[in-house]
Amino acid sequence: MSCGKENDFNTCVCETVRQIVRAQDEAADGCSTGCAESIRDLVSPSSDENGAATSIPFALYCKGNCKPFIGSGIFKHPLGESGMNALRCVKTPIFRAKRFVDEEECCVHLELLLPVTMGGSTPGPSGDGTQICDYFPGNSIRNLQATGICITVDLDCFCGIVCLDPVTPLPASEFNINDED
Repeated sequence: MSCGKENDFNTCVCETVRQIVRAQDEAADGCSTGCAESIRDLVSPSSDENGAATSIPFALYCKGNCKPFIGSGIFKHPLGESGMNALRCVKTPIFRAKRFVDEEECCVHLELLLPVTMGGSTPGPSGDGTQICDYFPGNSIRNLQATGICITVDLDCFCGIVCLDPVTPLPASEFNINDED
């Protein structure tokens, strides 16, 4: 996978995500906000707040337009007691790095993470859904929800990354989107 990389100035996004994967692996076994701080807090938490954290969620910014990358994925959603399923779509700018496809390349599997409100719902974006803040309405977001939906991306296609504080996302087994239809 390649995005027409002409030089290596974009390897900082790839290397940052590589560090996140390493730190998450340690935590699963071991500025005030930013990727370096989040990595440090995950590996060596200084308070009980992040003591059980297993993930460093992050958002990516695309080359050229500097807009946030909004990932999307399709999943099966049960239709009540009928035993039938519908295909549903989710969109989010927040990801968890799962693993690199190849240690020599910058292709990585990313899991889609959805913001979860105090009430346990996963609201869709407000506004036009093109900005990260569109997915975080008001003060109601309390955690992130793992979806089990993964995409593979070439990190050389991105020019920026922003990390959130370390968290332990709600497990993918609890992923459920309320019926809207």
